[in-house]
Amino acid sequence: MKEIILGMDGMTLEDLAAIAREGAAVRLSTESELSITKSRRLVERWLREGRILYGVTTGFGALSNVVIPPRDAELLQKNVLMSHAAGVGDPLAEEIVRAMMALRAKDLARGHSGIRLQTVERLLDLLNLGILPVVPEKGSVGASGDLAPLAHMSLVLIGLGEAFHRGKRMSGADALAQCGLQPLELEAAEGLALVNGTQMTAAVGGLAVHDAERLSSTADLAAAMSLEVLLGSRTEFDPRIHHVRPHPGQGFTADNLRRITQGSEIISYHKDCGRIQDAYTLRCSPQVHGATRDAIAYARRVLETEMNSSTNNPLIFADSEELLLGGNFHGQPVGLALDFLCMAVAELANISERRIERLVNPQLSGLPAFLVKEGGLHSGFMIAQYTAAALVSENKILSHPACVDSIPTSANKEDHVPMSPISARKAREIVQNAEHVIAIELLCGAQGLDLFTNLKPGEGTLAAYRVIRSTVPHLEKDRVLSRDIDAMVGLIREGILLHEVEQVIGELH
Repeated sequence: MKEIILGMDGMTLEDLAAIAREGAAVRLSTESELSITKSRRLVERWLREGRILYGVTTGFGALSNVVIPPRDAELLQKNVLMSHAAGVGDPLAEEIVRAMMALRAKDLARGHSGIRLQTVERLLDLLNLGILPVVPEKGSVGASGDLAPLAHMSLVLIGLGEAFHRGKRMSGADALAQCGLQPLELEAAEGLALVNGTQMTAAVGGLAVHDAERLSSTADLAAAMSLEVLLGSRTEFDPRIHHVRPHPGQGFTADNLRRITQGSEIISYHKDCGRIQDAYTLRCSPQVHGATRDAIAYARRVLETEMNSSTNNPLIFADSEELLLGGNFHGQPVGLALDFLCMAVAELANISERRIERLVNPQLSGLPAFLVKEGGLHSGFMIAQYTAAALVSENKILSHPACVDSIPTSANKEDHVPMSPISARKAREIVQNAEHVIAIELLCGAQGLDLFTNLKPGEGTLAAYRVIRSTVPHLEKDRVLSRDIDAMVGLIREGILLHEVEQVIGELH
């Protein structure tokens, strides 16, 4: 089994996906163990000296002016978990919870929180043993971090809350007992250290960015297949066009499309036809897909920066023996990037749906109506286009930015909040909707190839077609299309389609 070591830096989206989806084991680096221990010793010394420390010997947020007597320090940390566990809604998916747990441990591994080493190690024990806290998806505004989700996550450490273990939902205490673990007794500073951070947003958003990257290349495959079926030109992929407008994503997309369609007998056969220019959905695919690719690259940079950051408050700097109060828990950088991602991926679905329309419309494609013979008796892909249109419309609504909203909290102490968790959840939903739209385009493209020519498509197009037909047969007469769409989405999400194409034409950008 793959093992991910959590250190001071260096965590990638690929590491996050391996932990969340492949069950990769996780442990702390030696450097991080030493850093955590050093900060904890400093906190314990300060406590012995009677210093007033925010969240350690005081209340939280608007209650920070209330000094807590030393005898109540441990109760304060338990109370912060219980009081902040006010989330609502459906539980987050298990892969999201795994990602959250790993990212919270990664933040704590940097040694700026004052938490005990054994508490961080216990959090990783839960992750490695498959004890996954039940975390409601709603309730965080993304300032002071993702307080409610992280509180629900942390309750299980102290034997409270609920957890999933081996496919069953149970109390946190029972989940610990099944693995031979005792509930922790939190000490001063630890409750706040567990809940103060952006890890729910980063978990949901990070996996969305990871999936969007794969989808971006898959969209190039869909566009290439549609272009061939619709008798488009390769001229628009000429490197000279993109050299004089050198947006990186545009050039990468053009190169992908050029390589996917390389060797196409279809394009060669009609290159001297009378058509002057292709429709924008074909001709401008490098510009539209490329802009999305650049937005995804920006989102990756922001998310990976966040994954390797210290986002709690206060921050302890053991080398200089200082405790600094700040706002690294504020989710604005991540929320802004994820709202950008929402718009970018929605555009992939927008342009894909318009290509679907061209494929199913006989006045635009020259193919049988809705890509099926005996139209009338059979409806073919008519309603698949409706589905794509519905998903695209939903994405437009979800693309409204969350991070421009703010409702003050904590008696106006927290008077600007970013709503970044909403940005993250929207991004995840949009990516999943777009996967279905592009799956429909690929199904229509494969059907179109079946119907109109015996000429070979490009090398990459042919490879994609063969993967599709190995799973989804030609639509000769009407059948339940949702099964075909789900099967196609599986080929996209599992990376099978991209892998097989890249075996033929090399790695896509």
